[in-house]
Amino acid sequence: MTIAPFRPGVGAPPVQTLPPGRWHGRIWVSDEPLTQPQRYLTCVAEFERTGLWPVLIPPDQRFTARGEDWLDDRGRLVPAGHRIDSADPEAALARWWDASCCDGACLRPFGARFPGLARRSHRRSDPLAEAGNTGTVLATRTPHRLGLVQTDRPADLPARIGWTGMIKSTDQVAELSSVLRSWEDRFGASLVTLGFDSLELSVSAPPRTQARALTVAAEHRAFSLPTYLAQPGNLREYASTLLRTRRWRFSWA
Repeated sequence: MTIAPFRPGVGAPPVQTLPPGRWHGRIWVSDEPLTQPQRYLTCVAEFERTGLWPVLIPPDQRFTARGEDWLDDRGRLVPAGHRIDSADPEAALARWWDASCCDGACLRPFGARFPGLARRSHRRSDPLAEAGNTGTVLATRTPHRLGLVQTDRPADLPARIGWTGMIKSTDQVAELSSVLRSWEDRFGASLVTLGFDSLELSVSAPPRTQARALTVAAEHRAFSLPTYLAQPGNLREYASTLLRTRRWRFSWA
């Protein structure tokens, strides 16, 4: 079968056997939840050929209430990705590091200054295969619509569509994508789900030691303080939940 050249916003994406859907700015979204979760795995497998990265869009009543304007990127596009290239993920996380908690005890063993980035994991598996399997499992458990975005790498997707899910904490979506790039490079973390104000990553090389997990926990806390505050433990206890954990979920609710 010959596939016609792809033009964003025109017709259906060049991926076979897609369900009915339509474009919202730079993201194509299926009209209904996936009934065949394996379609997600197929889209991941075809990414290197199509340049279209799939994301699962979870059900949320707020989508209907806002008419899905969260998917309409007119007026807030990130030009050609150059803002992501110029963003410094460590500097972004340092700026988002909130040290105003109690007497500082909640930050131990760190302090008022962001401790820096965790070292890259040396044990790597195929991040795309991991993402495909994770997404298929998630789509099997809960109805999700399918989204497709033309992008060079999964991490750039939020910036490519002008996603505003983290607007309560920051409006710098290019910096958010730069952090996702850093996690892609260091931990094989690939974007799998994108909700109204949440996202989930599949992680092919999570931290395997408590020391490294502790620094990753600090990154998570800076990245999404609401997510960190929603769990009952301190930073050390949160770090323990990251050991060998292959799914990272963040929310700015």
